[in-house]
Amino acid sequence: MHHTEPNPSRAAWLVFAAGVCAALHVGKLPPAIATLREALGMSLVEAGFLLSLVQAAGMAAGIAFGVLADALGLRRSMLIGLALLAAASMLGAAASGVPALLALRAVEGFGFLMVVLPAPGLIRRLVAPERLSVMLGLWGTYMPLGAALGLLIGPLCIAALGWRAWWLALGALSGLMALALWRGVAERPAPAAAQARGVMARMQRTLASLGPWLVAASFALYSSQWLAVIGFLPVIYAAAGVGATATGVLTALAAAVNMIGNLGAGRLLQRGVRPPRLLATGFVAMALAAAAAFSGASGEGLPPLLRYAAVLAFSMLGGMIPATLFALAMRVAPGEDTVSTTVGWMQQCSALGQFAGPPIVAWLAARAGGWHWTGAATGAASLAGLLLAGWLARTQRAKPG
Repeated sequence: MHHTEPNPSRAAWLVFAAGVCAALHVGKLPPAIATLREALGMSLVEAGFLLSLVQAAGMAAGIAFGVLADALGLRRSMLIGLALLAAASMLGAAASGVPALLALRAVEGFGFLMVVLPAPGLIRRLVAPERLSVMLGLWGTYMPLGAALGLLIGPLCIAALGWRAWWLALGALSGLMALALWRGVAERPAPAAAQARGVMARMQRTLASLGPWLVAASFALYSSQWLAVIGFLPVIYAAAGVGATATGVLTALAAAVNMIGNLGAGRLLQRGVRPPRLLATGFVAMALAAAAAFSGASGEGLPPLLRYAAVLAFSMLGGMIPATLFALAMRVAPGEDTVSTTVGWMQQCSALGQFAGPPIVAWLAARAGGWHWTGAATGAASLAGLLLAGWLARTQRAKPG
Protein backbone atom coordinates (compact mmCIF):
# COMPACT_ATOMS: atom_id res chain seq x y z
CA MET A 1 0.00 0.00 0.00
CA HIS A 2 1.35 3.42 -0.97
CA HIS A 3 1.15 5.82 1.96
CA THR A 4 1.05 9.58 1.42
CA GLU A 5 4.23 11.66 1.52
CA PRO A 6 4.76 12.60 5.22
CA ASN A 7 6.09 16.13 4.57
CA PRO A 8 8.12 16.83 1.43
CA SER A 9 10.39 19.55 2.85
CA ARG A 10 10.98 17.58 6.06
CA ALA A 11 11.70 14.51 3.94
CA ALA A 12 14.27 16.49 1.91
CA TRP A 13 15.97 17.56 5.16
CA LEU A 14 16.12 13.91 6.24
CA VAL A 15 17.85 13.04 2.96
CA PHE A 16 20.38 15.82 3.66
CA ALA A 17 20.90 14.58 7.25
CA ALA A 18 21.59 11.09 5.90
CA GLY A 19 24.29 12.56 3.63
CA VAL A 20 25.94 14.34 6.58
CA CYS A 21 25.78 11.08 8.56
CA ALA A 22 27.56 9.26 5.70
CA ALA A 23 30.18 12.02 5.43
CA LEU A 24 30.89 11.70 9.17
CA HIS A 25 32.27 8.24 8.40
CA VAL A 26 34.76 9.82 6.00
CA GLY A 27 35.60 12.49 8.60
CA LYS A 28 35.81 10.14 11.58
CA LEU A 29 39.23 8.80 10.65
CA PRO A 30 41.70 11.76 10.64
CA PRO A 31 41.29 12.48 14.39
CA ALA A 32 41.76 8.77 15.18
CA ILE A 33 44.93 8.09 13.15
CA ALA A 34 47.43 8.69 15.98
CA THR A 35 45.42 6.53 18.42
CA LEU A 36 44.94 3.74 15.85
CA ARG A 37 48.66 3.63 15.05
CA GLU A 38 49.39 3.28 18.75
CA ALA A 39 46.62 0.76 19.52
CA LEU A 40 47.02 -1.50 16.46
CA GLY A 41 50.67 -0.88 15.58
CA MET A 42 49.66 0.62 12.24
CA SER A 43 52.27 2.02 9.85
CA LEU A 44 51.91 5.48 8.30
CA VAL A 45 51.40 3.86 4.88
CA GLU A 46 48.55 1.72 6.27
CA ALA A 47 47.05 4.89 7.78
CA GLY A 48 47.26 6.51 4.34
CA PHE A 49 45.43 3.56 2.79
CA LEU A 50 42.81 3.75 5.55
CA LEU A 51 42.21 7.38 4.55
CA SER A 52 41.99 6.73 0.81
CA LEU A 53 40.06 3.42 0.86
CA VAL A 54 36.80 5.33 1.30
CA GLN A 55 37.60 7.08 -2.00
CA ALA A 56 38.64 3.82 -3.67
CA ALA A 57 35.04 2.59 -3.90
CA GLY A 58 34.00 5.79 -5.59
CA MET A 59 37.01 5.86 -7.85
CA ALA A 60 36.51 2.28 -9.01
CA ALA A 61 32.75 2.14 -9.31
CA GLY A 62 31.03 5.51 -8.84
CA ILE A 63 29.02 5.26 -12.05
CA ALA A 64 28.14 1.59 -11.44
CA PHE A 65 26.75 2.51 -8.02
CA GLY A 66 24.82 5.38 -9.60
CA VAL A 67 23.21 2.94 -12.03
CA LEU A 68 22.52 0.54 -9.15
CA ALA A 69 20.84 3.33 -7.16
CA ASP A 70 18.65 4.24 -10.14
CA ALA A 71 17.69 0.56 -10.56
CA LEU A 72 17.12 -0.24 -6.84
CA GLY A 73 15.08 2.89 -6.17
CA LEU A 74 16.61 5.99 -4.60
CA ARG A 75 15.19 5.59 -1.09
CA ARG A 76 15.97 1.86 -0.94
CA SER A 77 19.56 2.51 -2.04
CA MET A 78 20.02 5.09 0.75
CA LEU A 79 18.59 2.69 3.36
CA ILE A 80 20.96 -0.11 2.25
CA GLY A 81 23.89 2.33 2.36
CA LEU A 82 23.09 3.48 5.90
CA ALA A 83 22.71 -0.14 7.03
CA LEU A 84 26.14 -0.97 5.55
CA LEU A 85 27.71 2.04 7.32
CA ALA A 86 26.09 1.06 10.64
CA ALA A 87 27.22 -2.57 10.39
CA ALA A 88 30.78 -1.83 9.19
CA SER A 89 31.35 0.85 11.82
CA MET A 90 30.09 -1.34 14.67
CA LEU A 91 32.13 -4.32 13.48
CA GLY A 92 35.11 -1.96 13.12
CA ALA A 93 34.77 -1.06 16.79
CA ALA A 94 35.46 -4.73 17.56
CA ALA A 95 38.32 -5.12 15.04
CA SER A 96 41.52 -6.45 16.54
CA GLY A 97 43.89 -5.90 13.64
CA VAL A 98 44.67 -3.66 10.68
CA PRO A 99 43.47 -6.00 7.86
CA ALA A 100 39.96 -6.25 9.36
CA LEU A 101 39.77 -2.48 9.76
CA LEU A 102 40.94 -1.95 6.16
CA ALA A 103 38.34 -4.41 4.82
CA LEU A 104 35.55 -2.75 6.82
CA ARG A 105 36.74 0.67 5.63
CA ALA A 106 36.19 -0.51 2.05
CA VAL A 107 32.65 -1.63 3.00
CA GLU A 108 32.08 1.84 4.49
CA GLY A 109 33.17 3.28 1.15
CA PHE A 110 30.45 1.30 -0.64
CA GLY A 111 27.86 2.28 2.00
CA PHE A 112 28.85 5.93 1.63
CA LEU A 113 28.22 5.82 -2.14
CA MET A 114 24.87 4.06 -1.75
CA VAL A 115 23.78 6.95 0.49
CA VAL A 116 25.14 9.98 -1.36
CA LEU A 117 24.63 9.10 -5.04
CA PRO A 118 20.81 8.81 -5.05
CA ALA A 119 20.32 11.81 -2.73
CA PRO A 120 20.25 14.66 -5.32
CA GLY A 121 17.70 12.78 -7.44
CA LEU A 122 15.58 12.04 -4.36
CA ILE A 123 15.73 15.69 -3.26
CA ARG A 124 14.55 16.67 -6.74
CA ARG A 125 11.46 14.43 -6.34
CA LEU A 126 10.72 15.84 -2.87
CA VAL A 127 10.94 19.63 -3.29
CA ALA A 128 9.01 22.09 -5.44
CA PRO A 129 10.94 23.13 -8.59
CA GLU A 130 11.43 26.71 -7.37
CA ARG A 131 13.09 25.42 -4.17
CA LEU A 132 15.35 22.93 -5.93
CA SER A 133 18.40 25.20 -6.45
CA VAL A 134 18.43 26.17 -2.77
CA MET A 135 18.08 22.56 -1.59
CA LEU A 136 20.84 21.39 -3.95
CA GLY A 137 23.03 24.18 -2.58
CA LEU A 138 22.32 22.79 0.87
CA TRP A 139 23.07 19.25 -0.38
CA GLY A 140 26.49 20.47 -1.58
CA THR A 141 27.41 21.12 2.07
CA TYR A 142 26.98 17.51 3.27
CA MET A 143 30.66 16.69 2.80
CA PRO A 144 32.30 19.76 4.44
CA LEU A 145 29.72 19.65 7.28
CA GLY A 146 30.36 15.95 7.96
CA ALA A 147 34.12 16.47 7.75
CA ALA A 148 34.07 19.51 10.06
CA LEU A 149 31.89 17.70 12.63
CA GLY A 150 34.23 14.71 12.52
CA LEU A 151 37.29 16.93 13.04
CA LEU A 152 35.65 18.73 15.98
CA ILE A 153 33.76 15.96 17.84
CA GLY A 154 36.15 13.09 17.05
CA PRO A 155 39.11 14.24 19.16
CA LEU A 156 36.84 14.88 22.19
CA CYS A 157 35.13 11.49 21.95
CA ILE A 158 38.41 9.62 21.37
CA ALA A 159 40.14 11.40 24.27
CA ALA A 160 37.25 10.64 26.64
CA LEU A 161 36.13 7.15 25.55
CA GLY A 162 38.65 5.80 23.03
CA TRP A 163 38.44 5.22 19.28
CA ARG A 164 36.22 2.10 19.58
CA ALA A 165 33.48 4.16 21.27
CA TRP A 166 33.74 6.73 18.44
CA TRP A 167 33.25 3.94 15.83
CA LEU A 168 30.32 2.50 17.83
CA ALA A 169 28.66 5.90 18.24
CA LEU A 170 28.76 6.60 14.49
CA GLY A 171 27.50 3.09 13.75
CA ALA A 172 24.54 3.66 16.08
CA LEU A 173 23.90 7.09 14.53
CA SER A 174 23.73 5.54 11.04
CA GLY A 175 21.27 2.91 12.29
CA LEU A 176 19.02 5.61 13.77
CA MET A 177 19.32 7.65 10.57
CA ALA A 178 18.17 4.65 8.52
CA LEU A 179 15.13 4.30 10.77
CA ALA A 180 14.29 8.02 10.43
CA LEU A 181 14.64 7.88 6.65
CA TRP A 182 12.56 4.71 6.41
CA ARG A 183 9.74 6.35 8.39
CA GLY A 184 10.01 9.91 7.05
CA VAL A 185 10.56 9.48 3.31
CA ALA A 186 8.03 7.66 1.11
CA GLU A 187 9.23 5.40 -1.71
CA ARG A 188 8.18 6.81 -5.06
CA PRO A 189 7.92 4.22 -7.81
CA ALA A 190 10.61 4.96 -10.43
CA PRO A 191 9.34 6.02 -13.87
CA ALA A 192 8.28 2.92 -15.85
CA ALA A 193 10.92 3.71 -18.49
CA ALA A 194 13.64 3.51 -15.84
CA GLN A 195 12.76 -0.07 -14.91
CA ALA A 196 12.45 -1.20 -18.54
CA ARG A 197 15.80 0.12 -19.71
CA GLY A 198 18.79 -2.04 -18.92
CA VAL A 199 21.61 -1.08 -16.60
CA MET A 200 24.25 -1.11 -19.33
CA ALA A 201 22.04 0.98 -21.62
CA ARG A 202 21.71 3.60 -18.89
CA MET A 203 25.46 3.75 -18.38
CA GLN A 204 26.07 3.99 -22.14
CA ARG A 205 23.54 6.81 -22.55
CA THR A 206 25.21 8.75 -19.76
CA LEU A 207 28.76 8.28 -21.03
CA ALA A 208 27.73 8.98 -24.64
CA SER A 209 26.58 12.49 -23.64
CA LEU A 210 29.06 15.35 -23.41
CA GLY A 211 27.38 17.05 -20.43
CA PRO A 212 28.11 14.39 -17.79
CA TRP A 213 31.80 14.36 -18.84
CA LEU A 214 32.06 18.15 -18.48
CA VAL A 215 30.49 18.27 -14.99
CA ALA A 216 32.50 15.24 -13.85
CA ALA A 217 35.83 16.67 -15.05
CA SER A 218 34.99 20.01 -13.41
CA PHE A 219 34.28 18.23 -10.12
CA ALA A 220 37.63 16.40 -10.31
CA LEU A 221 39.49 19.69 -10.84
CA TYR A 222 37.69 21.21 -7.86
CA SER A 223 37.96 18.30 -5.42
CA SER A 224 41.63 17.57 -6.14
CA GLN A 225 42.75 21.05 -5.10
CA TRP A 226 40.27 21.48 -2.24
CA LEU A 227 41.36 18.27 -0.51
CA ALA A 228 45.05 18.94 -1.18
CA VAL A 229 44.88 22.36 0.49
CA ILE A 230 42.55 21.45 3.39
CA GLY A 231 44.33 18.12 3.94
CA PHE A 232 47.76 19.70 4.37
CA LEU A 233 46.67 22.64 6.52
CA PRO A 234 47.83 20.96 9.77
CA VAL A 235 51.36 20.74 8.32
CA ILE A 236 51.29 24.41 7.36
CA TYR A 237 50.03 25.47 10.82
CA ALA A 238 52.61 23.34 12.58
CA ALA A 239 55.27 25.20 10.58
CA ALA A 240 53.75 28.46 11.84
CA GLY A 241 54.01 27.15 15.42
CA VAL A 242 50.29 26.64 16.00
CA GLY A 243 49.28 24.15 18.73
CA ALA A 244 47.52 20.85 18.00
CA THR A 245 44.12 21.85 19.45
CA ALA A 246 44.07 25.17 17.59
CA THR A 247 45.08 23.34 14.40
CA GLY A 248 42.04 21.05 14.70
CA VAL A 249 39.71 24.02 15.12
CA LEU A 250 41.32 26.05 12.29
CA THR A 251 41.18 23.08 9.90
CA ALA A 252 37.55 22.36 10.80
CA LEU A 253 36.66 26.03 10.24
CA ALA A 254 38.39 26.05 6.84
CA ALA A 255 36.35 22.97 5.86
CA ALA A 256 33.13 24.43 7.28
CA VAL A 257 33.23 27.80 5.45
CA ASN A 258 33.00 25.78 2.22
CA MET A 259 29.29 25.48 3.13
CA ILE A 260 28.78 29.23 2.76
CA GLY A 261 29.79 29.05 -0.91
CA ASN A 262 27.48 26.08 -1.51
CA LEU A 263 24.47 27.78 0.08
CA GLY A 264 25.25 31.08 -1.65
CA ALA A 265 25.44 29.37 -5.04
CA GLY A 266 22.05 27.72 -4.40
CA ARG A 267 20.48 31.13 -3.76
CA LEU A 268 22.16 32.72 -6.80
CA LEU A 269 21.03 29.86 -9.07
CA GLN A 270 17.49 30.34 -7.78
CA ARG A 271 17.74 34.03 -8.71
CA GLY A 272 18.67 33.07 -12.26
CA VAL A 273 22.48 33.46 -12.31
CA ARG A 274 23.86 31.22 -15.07
CA PRO A 275 25.71 28.14 -13.71
CA PRO A 276 28.86 28.58 -15.90
CA ARG A 277 29.32 32.09 -14.49
CA LEU A 278 29.29 30.71 -10.93
CA LEU A 279 31.78 27.98 -11.92
CA ALA A 280 34.13 30.53 -13.50
CA THR A 281 33.92 32.78 -10.42
CA GLY A 282 34.69 29.85 -8.12
CA PHE A 283 37.71 28.67 -10.11
CA VAL A 284 39.18 32.20 -10.46
CA ALA A 285 38.71 32.79 -6.70
CA MET A 286 40.43 29.47 -5.86
CA ALA A 287 43.39 30.28 -8.12
CA LEU A 288 43.90 33.76 -6.64
CA ALA A 289 43.36 32.66 -3.02
CA ALA A 290 45.75 29.70 -3.30
CA ALA A 291 48.38 31.96 -4.91
CA ALA A 292 48.00 34.36 -1.95
CA ALA A 293 48.05 31.59 0.68
CA PHE A 294 51.16 29.82 -0.62
CA SER A 295 53.21 32.56 -2.33
CA GLY A 296 56.84 32.96 -1.30
CA ALA A 297 59.12 30.46 0.42
CA SER A 298 58.89 30.20 4.23
CA GLY A 299 59.45 33.58 5.83
CA GLU A 300 58.50 35.45 2.65
CA GLY A 301 55.01 36.11 1.30
CA LEU A 302 52.04 37.17 3.40
CA PRO A 303 51.91 37.13 7.23
CA PRO A 304 50.26 33.99 8.74
CA LEU A 305 46.93 35.69 9.50
CA LEU A 306 46.48 36.87 5.90
CA ARG A 307 47.52 33.45 4.61
CA TYR A 308 44.81 31.87 6.74
CA ALA A 309 42.29 34.44 5.46
CA ALA A 310 43.28 33.43 1.92
CA VAL A 311 42.74 29.74 2.78
CA LEU A 312 39.26 30.60 4.11
CA ALA A 313 38.47 32.52 0.90
CA PHE A 314 39.77 29.55 -1.15
CA SER A 315 37.43 27.12 0.63
CA MET A 316 34.43 29.46 0.86
CA LEU A 317 34.36 30.79 -2.72
CA GLY A 318 35.38 27.39 -4.07
CA GLY A 319 32.23 26.09 -2.37
CA MET A 320 30.17 27.68 -5.16
CA ILE A 321 31.47 24.97 -7.52
CA PRO A 322 29.97 21.73 -6.05
CA ALA A 323 26.47 23.21 -5.55
CA THR A 324 26.49 24.50 -9.13
CA LEU A 325 27.69 21.14 -10.49
CA PHE A 326 24.93 19.23 -8.63
CA ALA A 327 22.36 21.58 -10.20
CA LEU A 328 23.97 21.17 -13.63
CA ALA A 329 24.00 17.36 -13.29
CA MET A 330 20.18 17.50 -13.21
CA ARG A 331 20.19 19.47 -16.48
CA VAL A 332 22.86 17.56 -18.40
CA ALA A 333 21.72 14.03 -17.44
CA PRO A 334 20.39 12.44 -20.65
CA GLY A 335 17.10 11.52 -18.91
CA GLU A 336 15.16 11.40 -15.63
CA ASP A 337 16.31 7.80 -15.14
CA THR A 338 20.02 8.69 -15.41
CA VAL A 339 20.32 11.43 -12.77
CA SER A 340 21.96 9.14 -10.17
CA THR A 341 24.12 7.65 -12.93
CA THR A 342 25.32 11.15 -13.90
CA VAL A 343 25.93 12.05 -10.24
CA GLY A 344 27.76 8.72 -9.90
CA TRP A 345 30.10 9.60 -12.75
CA MET A 346 30.67 13.00 -11.14
CA GLN A 347 31.42 11.30 -7.80
CA GLN A 348 33.78 8.87 -9.53
CA CYS A 349 35.83 11.69 -11.07
CA SER A 350 35.66 13.63 -7.80
CA ALA A 351 37.10 10.60 -5.95
CA LEU A 352 39.82 10.33 -8.59
CA GLY A 353 40.67 14.00 -8.01
CA GLN A 354 40.74 13.55 -4.23
CA PHE A 355 42.95 10.51 -4.66
CA ALA A 356 45.41 12.25 -7.02
CA GLY A 357 45.47 15.84 -5.77
CA PRO A 358 47.14 15.48 -2.35
CA PRO A 359 50.02 13.21 -3.54
CA ILE A 360 50.78 15.59 -6.46
CA VAL A 361 50.88 18.60 -4.12
CA ALA A 362 52.96 16.66 -1.58
CA TRP A 363 55.39 15.59 -4.33
CA LEU A 364 55.76 19.23 -5.46
CA ALA A 365 56.35 20.34 -1.87
CA ALA A 366 59.02 17.68 -1.41
CA ARG A 367 60.75 18.68 -4.68
CA ALA A 368 60.56 22.40 -3.90
CA GLY A 369 61.46 22.05 -0.21
CA GLY A 370 58.31 23.96 0.85
CA TRP A 371 54.68 24.61 0.00
CA HIS A 372 55.30 27.64 -2.24
CA TRP A 373 54.55 25.72 -5.48
CA THR A 374 51.12 24.61 -4.23
CA GLY A 375 49.49 27.71 -5.73
CA ALA A 376 50.92 26.82 -9.15
CA ALA A 377 49.47 23.29 -9.00
CA THR A 378 46.02 24.45 -7.88
CA GLY A 379 46.19 27.35 -10.35
CA ALA A 380 46.70 24.92 -13.23
CA ALA A 381 43.65 22.93 -12.07
CA SER A 382 41.61 26.15 -11.82
CA LEU A 383 42.65 27.25 -15.32
CA ALA A 384 41.46 23.92 -16.71
CA GLY A 385 38.23 24.39 -14.72
CA LEU A 386 37.72 27.83 -16.32
CA LEU A 387 38.07 26.33 -19.80
CA LEU A 388 35.47 23.66 -18.92
CA ALA A 389 33.11 26.34 -17.56
CA GLY A 390 33.34 28.11 -20.93
CA TRP A 391 32.61 24.85 -22.73
CA LEU A 392 29.62 24.17 -20.44
CA ALA A 393 28.32 27.69 -21.14
CA ARG A 394 28.38 26.97 -24.89
CA THR A 395 26.60 23.60 -24.53
CA GLN A 396 23.97 25.16 -22.24
CA ARG A 397 23.30 27.98 -24.70
CA ALA A 398 22.91 25.48 -27.52
CA LYS A 399 20.23 23.60 -25.58
CA PRO A 400 16.62 24.82 -25.74
CA GLY A 401 15.06 25.68 -22.40
